Amino acid sequence: MTRDEVLEVFRSCDAILEGHFILSSGLHSPMFLQKTLVFRRPEKTEILCRALAEKIRAEGFGHVSQVVSPAVGGIIPGYETARHLGKPAVYTERVDGQFQLRRNFSVEKGERVIVVEDIVSTGLSIRECIEALRGLGADVVAAAAIIDRSAGKAELDVPLVSLIDFEVPAYPADALPPELAAIPAVKPGSRGLS
Repeated sequence: MTRDEVLEVFRSCDAILEGHFILSSGLHSPMFLQKTLVFRRPEKTEILCRALAEKIRAEGFGHVSQVVSPAVGGIIPGYETARHLGKPAVYTERVDGQFQLRRNFSVEKGERVIVVEDIVSTGLSIRECIEALRGLGADVVAAAAIIDRSAGKAELDVPLVSLIDFEVPAYPADALPPELAAIPAVKPGSRGLS
């Protein structure tokens, strides 16, 4: 899929929001990609995740035993991407602030897995998911996301496959531009849920 095609899916779901948003990372941004408005539409989600699965295969990471996603945001795209890869899908959940596999999900020592996320900003959820999986002995071969908001700047120690890079300005709370500081902030993300 091209950049324009991916963004058109988001636009068609009214999922590109403008205003003042506090991202899950804690950074502030004038734009928010409300992926849940896309994920509530199975036909739109299927288009994006089929393309992501194709790109994962094209970049040589399709030979994994399962797809693992960080909850909450990664569950739907992880599942749908796994469906197109023909692999099982599981997810990690936060327990006392740390990602863990629960619900009888497991990985074997040395098992090759890929982490699939919805949108990457700083890469924190992916890093924490990878850490949990490696703690169980899994071989995390790569990570994948529909959109890389960091435009390749997220610090991961595995390759990142994304449909598109879509860099959006993001600022620490103490360094907001005046036009952003003048707008009340809202926090639409999910980090911090128990």
